[in-house]
Amino acid sequence: MNVLVYDNEEQIGIAAGYYMCGQVLAKPDSILGLATGSTPLKPYRHMIQLYENGSVDFSRVTTFNLDEYCHLDVNDENSYHSFMYKNLFDHINIPKENINFLNGNADNLEEECEQYEKKIRAMGGIDIQLLGIGSNGHIAFNEPSDSFQRWSHVVNLKESTIKDNSRFFNSVEDVPTQAVTMGIGSIMQAKRILIIALGENKAKAIRQLIDGNVTPQCPASVLQFHTDVTLMLDRGAASLL
Repeated sequence: MNVLVYDNEEQIGIAAGYYMCGQVLAKPDSILGLATGSTPLKPYRHMIQLYENGSVDFSRVTTFNLDEYCHLDVNDENSYHSFMYKNLFDHINIPKENINFLNGNADNLEEECEQYEKKIRAMGGIDIQLLGIGSNGHIAFNEPSDSFQRWSHVVNLKESTIKDNSRFFNSVEDVPTQAVTMGIGSIMQAKRILIIALGENKAKAIRQLIDGNVTPQCPASVLQFHTDVTLMLDRGAASLL
């Protein structure tokens, strides 16, 4: 693992933005795995700036998002679909037909997950996967459990994750209790992984990710087995290393 520690979130946003855009410059038809939440906001902002400056062209890029809530309208401001358009897709030139989400409102969620995996494989796999990490070590919506979920699947969200995400909703009761998510195997098949962590509340999970036992009780720990992982941490997230 390549562990990089920065003084603040702004520095990470610039570095991560350059890192993602560097992938596109090296391979204009890159397949990008993208994340939501507060962690990628500044990286996305910097990617937009680089596009607006004419430094990068996304017209041949394809994207796959990590996850989506179940039973939440895609036009709801808290859906990950809405998040991605508001914070990235509306501001750069990725063709809409190249943007892929798991559909949390599909009639058959298991079939939806299976088709998502098939499409990723048909495209040749994800070139670089952007990740955040939960305070309990979850990546995407792969929650602590007794086993690793390999492929995209439906998940019942843990109370800690619902609490973490309640800051985006009017109340904790409004947070969906289920989601569809890429599995650990889906993530591990990405050629490169970039994981960003901000704040002391992520420090324990980051220490487990880097130095702890590999266990499904901390899903992110499985990244120890990946051959190309870069971590960008602020000093709070790195405080227990």
